[in-house]
Parts: sequence; structure tokens; C-alpha cells
Amino acid sequence: MQLEPLQIAVGCLCALLIGFSKTGVPGTGILVVAMMPYLFGGRLSVGATLPMLIFADCFAVAFYRSHAQWDRIRQLTPWVLLGLGVGTLFLKELADHPRAKDPLGPIIGGIVLAMLALTLLRNRLGERLAPHGPIGTRATGVLGGFTTMVSNAAGPVMQIYLIATGMPKQQLMGTTAIFFFLINLAKVPLLIWLTYYDPSKPLITLQTFQINLLLFPLILVGALGGRKVLPHIPQKAFNNTVLVLSAIAAVRLLLS
Repeated sequence: MQLEPLQIAVGCLCALLIGFSKTGVPGTGILVVAMMPYLFGGRLSVGATLPMLIFADCFAVAFYRSHAQWDRIRQLTPWVLLGLGVGTLFLKELADHPRAKDPLGPIIGGIVLAMLALTLLRNRLGERLAPHGPIGTRATGVLGGFTTMVSNAAGPVMQIYLIATGMPKQQLMGTTAIFFFLINLAKVPLLIWLTYYDPSKPLITLQTFQINLLLFPLILVGALGGRKVLPHIPQKAFNNTVLVLSAIAAVRLLLS
């Protein structure tokens, strides 16, 4: 797989942001979702991003595992697994009905914009958008499972839900660290099966994994930097920048 210099630069930036998002500012991960298709295309970017996420998850678990709220994870897990199943069938359906252009790029762009809209609504409406009760938990779990399966974009869904429960920052970091580590591991056999089912439309390849290995050191740098730099970053200004850049990248995917 031959990458142009700009693609290599984007890949390095994605690796840094993945590490940073897992240990510093979780919202930065949505930018990676919008950028990775530029390297691999929509479909292949889903599987190419997964090993990077799991590697970064290891640092998040090591740093924050003692703060995890396991009861919240247990409540969400069965519904997330249902969402993973729906997402797997969706990816299989796309493989069964080939199109001239890769449809996952625009789909990922649409999901990113929807997650950004949800984030902005949460900022404006506050508790009125809080997913209270069992229905909110189930809907969050299914939507989170589906979006993480088809685009690795479940971060905003889970963060909005956990913030709405009144969870403090340290507990949110610990809960999401354990949660996404387990869910991302569960996605590996599903993506391998989908690749085996239709090798002409792979989700994980030897070439993408080789690129992952080259980028792993930058994920480590991002993870360590996120933990150290976070207290010195103006949160509001940083989040606004991420939202704007994510929106631009998402629109580019929609028009691709």
C-alpha cells in the first residue's frame, strides 16, 4: 500500500490523536474517525483504525481502571452487543451489494455530523437531553454498538450518556477505558469474519496492520502527552476547534 506524504502526515496525526483522546480529551477521537478514510477509504478505515484504538485503550485502562463504574458497564453491555450485531449485518449487506464507489465514506461523514449535532445539543439543552431511565440506556447501548462497529464513532454517544448520569471526570475516563477496551476486542473476530466472508472487500489486511505497527509509537506519545498536557489546555477553546475540524472533515466525506 503506497501512501503519499500528506497521507503519512495524516496517519501520524491520527495516531497522536487516538492516544491523546484515550487519556486526555475524549472528544478528539471524533476527528480521527473523519480523517482515517482519507488514508484507506471508508470501509478499510474501519478495520485499520481498530488495532490503534485497542493499543491506546491499554494505556487508558492502565491509567484510569480504578475509577471505572462496573455497574454502568454491565447495564450497557447487552444492548451494545445487540448494536454490534446490527452493525455487522449492515457491513455484510454493503459487501453483498457492491457499488461503484465506497459508500462508507459518506456514511461515516453522516454519523460524525450526527454525533457533532448531538454534542452541540447537549451543550445547549443540558439535562433536557439526558438519557434518563432504562429506555435511554438501551437506546444508547444499541446506537453505541452500531456506530462503533461501522465507523468507530461511538465515543460521543457514550460520553453524552455518562455525563448525563452526573459521572465525574475521573470515573468517566475509567468507565469508558474499560468499556471500549472490551468492546473493541469483541469487534476483532467480527471484522475478521467479514473479511473472510468477502476477501475482495476486506476490513483488516496485512498491509493496514503493518502501517498500524509503524504508528504505534506515536499512539504512545499521544497517550502520555494527553495525561500530562490536559490540565494546561483551555478546554472550551480546544473542544470548539475539534468540533470545527471534525465538521469540515465530515462534510468532505459526505461529498466524496
